Amino acid sequence: MINAEQALVKLKEGNQRYVDCYQNNTYQITSEKRNQLAEGQAPFAIILGCSDSRVPAEIVFDQGLGDLFVIRVAGNIVAPSQIASVEFAVESFGTPLVVIMGHSNCGAINATVDYLLEQDVGVASANLESIVTRITPAVLGLLKKDVNITPDQLKQKAVKANVLKSVQKLVDNSDILTKALNEKRLTIVGAEYCLESGAVEFFED
Repeated sequence: MINAEQALVKLKEGNQRYVDCYQNNTYQITSEKRNQLAEGQAPFAIILGCSDSRVPAEIVFDQGLGDLFVIRVAGNIVAPSQIASVEFAVESFGTPLVVIMGHSNCGAINATVDYLLEQDVGVASANLESIVTRITPAVLGLLKKDVNITPDQLKQKAVKANVLKSVQKLVDNSDILTKALNEKRLTIVGAEYCLESGAVEFFED
């Protein structure tokens, strides 16, 4: 297993290939590859991203079968099931890197902003409300910093704010991940994918 720094480099290089519309042919699926992976897996990175159909992690990072452990949920929120999935991959496979990735023009972010700014806008169900509730703190934090922020600016900035909140929630709610971080065998970073350019910006600080 490669280390977190090497894993991050692989993701960056893969994303650059994707931006350049160049596919690495070594990642083509073969029956031999499927048979090999049937014996076990060793993903080098965990990607917790949005369910949006325009943001498939394997394609965005130009990686192949068995390379990434991908968890997708609307708004790339962090709830107990997502935390458990990350813990499983870290403990079972020794995966050294977790990336929580949001994206521009996120429907879950936009719905949350609209809900908070327009009191007459309701949430369709209690299940959808659970997603909005988890995104709300990131949006409210931006509103407290700048009461004059426009709705469009708020939606744009809320993507990164929500990612950073999700990173913090992942750490704060998992003794397993905290232990792995303290032992320097795990790195967690945030990222934002741009729908227009295809580029991923990593928040490595």
